Amino acid sequence: QVQLVESGGGLVHPGGSLRLSCAASGGTLSNNAMGWFRQAPGKERDFVATIDWNGRATEYADSVKGRFTISRDNANDTVYLQMNSLKPSDTAVYYCTASKLAYVPRGSRAYDYWGQGTQVTVSS
Repeated sequence: QVQLVESGGGLVHPGGSLRLSCAASGGTLSNNAMGWFRQAPGKERDFVATIDWNGRATEYADSVKGRFTISRDNANDTVYLQMNSLKPSDTAVYYCTASKLAYVPRGSRAYDYWGQGTQVTVSS
């Protein structure tokens, strides 16, 4: 059974940066699409970014486009989310996810595995 473990969350001031990591264990995900979602208190879990199996195709939510970058290291079964110019509205629990498919377009929720989440708080 594939397990995903996120790390890198924390407290950051507005305008600051964080890099989230998601490591997979129990199986390789080098042929699978991976993504990041986030959930703020009292809100639904929303799409943030997705990356296809070889890292050539990425898509982002409009709210993070130009500020966040998703990338992956298939040799180490790890996906990253570099977050720059953070805003208080980015505060949420961030979840890593993986699909059995090689590509999952923005707007689809065809993901099969989820991590436990890591808290990101943007506050002065």
